Amino acid sequence: MGGTEILVQGLLLLFALGIFLGLRSIPRRALSGLHRRSHSSAAARRHFFQGGQLLARARSAPPGARATSLARSAADEADRAIALEPRDAAHHILKALALDLQGRLLPALRALDTALSPPAAKSLSHRERGDALAKRAEIHLAVNRRRRLDQALADLLEAVHLSPDNARAFSLLGECYELKGAGMEEEARTAYQNAIRIDASLASAREGLRRLSDSKKMES
Repeated sequence: MGGTEILVQGLLLLFALGIFLGLRSIPRRALSGLHRRSHSSAAARRHFFQGGQLLARARSAPPGARATSLARSAADEADRAIALEPRDAAHHILKALALDLQGRLLPALRALDTALSPPAAKSLSHRERGDALAKRAEIHLAVNRRRRLDQALADLLEAVHLSPDNARAFSLLGECYELKGAGMEEEARTAYQNAIRIDASLASAREGLRRLSDSKKMES
């Protein structure tokens, strides 16, 4: 293995530790784990790394044309990596995140569907699959909270089983139970409490508990 390839792999691992710092649903460990096990070609890794850099820049840029352009370029790099290694789930997840940042939710869902379906899903650990399921559920809810509620709920129930320390997944699960309506308040409360147990600073879970408390007071 040449020095350049070793350097590229080292940079990928370092970058993988930080790429998900700004992502709410997929913990930063996920991409690192994916590429520690990856047997992809050096060219695919370079495209993945370049796409990850572009995505990080897009996320740190102010909303607008510049951020959108960077996210679009990140998706293009992911596509190049996918063309070389279509069975590597990491490439499809990178593409989904770049599309999500552009507001292209349905294509992002399709990319996550590919990452979570055979044979790409074979490259995912249980925890990584759970994290990806949580991200897919988040996008389902963003597309249509009512019509896609059952799909999101199914993904989240599996996600918290596979990735039991994903606070965001538990918080989203609480939201789904709230949307289900009467009779699911205790399930929602338990999900929010689990989220706070994992991450006491998670605002969405605290807000969910406050809504449930306010609703109970109004009923009494």
